[in-house]
Amino acid sequence: MAALTRWVLGHKKLVVGVWLVLAIGGFAAMKPAGDALSTSFTIPGSEASSANSRIAEVYGNGGDVAPIVPVVTLPRGTTVDSPGVAAELGAAMAKVKTALPAARIASYASTHDRGFVSGDGRTTFALVAIPALGGVNPGQAEARKAQQALAGVTVAGAPVRATGLDALREAAANGEHAGGASLAVEALVAGVGALLVLVFVFASWMAIVPLLMAIVAIPTTFLLIWPLATATDVSVIVKFLAALIGLAIAIDYSLLVVVRWREERLRENTTNEAAIVKAMEHAGRAVVFSGSTVGISLLALVALPVPFLRSLGIAGMLIPLVSVAVAVTLLPVVLATVGPRLDRRHTGRTDHAGRGWSAWARIIVRHRWAAAVTSAAVLGALVLAASTIQLGNPRADSLAQAGPARAGLDQLVDSGIGTGPLSPFDTLVRSGDPEVVVHALSGVDGVRAAVAPRAWRRGATALLAVIPTQDGNSPAGRATLDRVRAVTSELPGKVVTGGEAAQSADFLDAVYGNFPLVIALISALTFVLLARAFRSLILPLKAVLLNLLSVGAAWGLMVLVWQHGVGSQAIWGIGATGSINVEMPIVVFAFLFGISMDYQVFIISRMREAFDRTGSTEAAVIEGIGRTGRLVTSAALILGLAFVAMSAGPGTEAKMFATALGGGILLDATLVRGVLAPAAVAIMGRWNWWLPRRPARVLRVAPSGVGV
Repeated sequence: MAALTRWVLGHKKLVVGVWLVLAIGGFAAMKPAGDALSTSFTIPGSEASSANSRIAEVYGNGGDVAPIVPVVTLPRGTTVDSPGVAAELGAAMAKVKTALPAARIASYASTHDRGFVSGDGRTTFALVAIPALGGVNPGQAEARKAQQALAGVTVAGAPVRATGLDALREAAANGEHAGGASLAVEALVAGVGALLVLVFVFASWMAIVPLLMAIVAIPTTFLLIWPLATATDVSVIVKFLAALIGLAIAIDYSLLVVVRWREERLRENTTNEAAIVKAMEHAGRAVVFSGSTVGISLLALVALPVPFLRSLGIAGMLIPLVSVAVAVTLLPVVLATVGPRLDRRHTGRTDHAGRGWSAWARIIVRHRWAAAVTSAAVLGALVLAASTIQLGNPRADSLAQAGPARAGLDQLVDSGIGTGPLSPFDTLVRSGDPEVVVHALSGVDGVRAAVAPRAWRRGATALLAVIPTQDGNSPAGRATLDRVRAVTSELPGKVVTGGEAAQSADFLDAVYGNFPLVIALISALTFVLLARAFRSLILPLKAVLLNLLSVGAAWGLMVLVWQHGVGSQAIWGIGATGSINVEMPIVVFAFLFGISMDYQVFIISRMREAFDRTGSTEAAVIEGIGRTGRLVTSAALILGLAFVAMSAGPGTEAKMFATALGGGILLDATLVRGVLAPAAVAIMGRWNWWLPRRPARVLRVAPSGVGV
């Protein structure tokens, strides 16, 4: 690091010029890179993927997208069998067809199938299958068009409302009657919050430097993603991770280096260049190892048999690599040129925050067992809550709180039909008699109706809508799907079942069947890297275990708040969702494992340095926390504020994501890194630094020489 830093400082204009070109190119590449990203979330080889592909090919709509569900509840004394009702219902569906010409529609008017009607005959619904275009918000534009087409339309004097999963999400995303803050307000809150924290940390114009590093790192990352996305499919989710993780770690790494640079400048007879070199020898080295762990946590997603997650891992690896490159090249140049002038107001000030954190560390060391047991008990309780997780789409009634889509949903539930029509299964009969399939599936436990409209037949191919009694994305719905597939596997001919809910179920099986392997791979690689960085076997083992505990606690917080509804009603006015989105735990794991490892590396690196100098574990704990406590909590607070702002926005799933990441980061920075980690180091004593000769040779580092 010292040699690299001296080279960088000797070629300042070249370094600035290269990064300036990359940043300008990155800003220009952001739009084409975003356009090149893939919106496909399929799992090749799964039954649902095969069925959905064939459905899209034959019918041009349906498959991996939830239907729009128009619904009407007729006045008392009127049923679907009353004169003129079927004709009016057909006219209403014709308006939807005009607005959505590529849609495929089935209703009581077109089929006279009682599966579309409630038990009392007053409530009826239709299924509007739309093209599966993919993307982050599929179906929402079509839901708006359907609602506009049905505005003012009545059947027997009762209004027809368009609901459905995407219609409910669209209502929430637009904040229509949902009370959500706008995106501009979210960005303003997050930006102002981050700036205030940085001003508090630096008390000088140095507060703008971490943000400047992020402004360079994020577009440069997009510049590298662009050719990758052109050559192969890269998930559109990378766009959000590049901005989110890029902002987080660019600020984290800048904070670590700048804080250490400040310390070195305060030493007597130290020039600015010498302070930079010394800071990079220690803080820069920590940044490199920290970036490696973040990259590994994302790259390990390639072990999952899901193409879009694999692409997420490969492209996501670029995010920390770029931030590390910025921190070890551009940042030293900034500190060497404008750093002293930006930090002029701070020169010579006493670090009272460091004293406060040192005092806190002394308390933890003095009461190490009480601190460890108490913090472990709280985290253990959250992990226990995480063990009750139910994966699937949030309950439909948690997606939007008011508006036409919510009113339509309430009509389905109040009539006894339930939420099944929002997530039906699409059973494709590629050969065989569809009527035989209808008869067989109608008797399956959990199936409300199996409908095979004649208009849905194409030569020898027929399509059935299998409507479950429960939400198809719920555990009960997935159990029904299993029974449906078990029955169709025994029928003559070739019958496969797809649909949005079936795709979600296959995703769940494919991803989480291999998830333990991913966790083991990430943990093993991280252990090896940290063993080399810390020159210890115990410290990296503890770091990995604490990180897994931290992620488990974040999952538990998400489960308590959203799945079980602890506080969600009081804070956001949203009841328990009953389940957690299937992709949420994976994204939370990849993000939190890397970010929390950042904090761990920052703290333990400083403890290792202090121990090498003093030979005292207690002194190492006190100095490590004293020097990095404010850094870690400030970095966590910046991210926490960003996620608090996100949670104020519309959309239940966005709030869920923000709660898990924001709450997880704050839990990690306070309870884990501020209490449990230093207490555990204090308890382990000299065992922390144990590294026998044979593992040292394998790691190509010097043995610890510490007797235990």
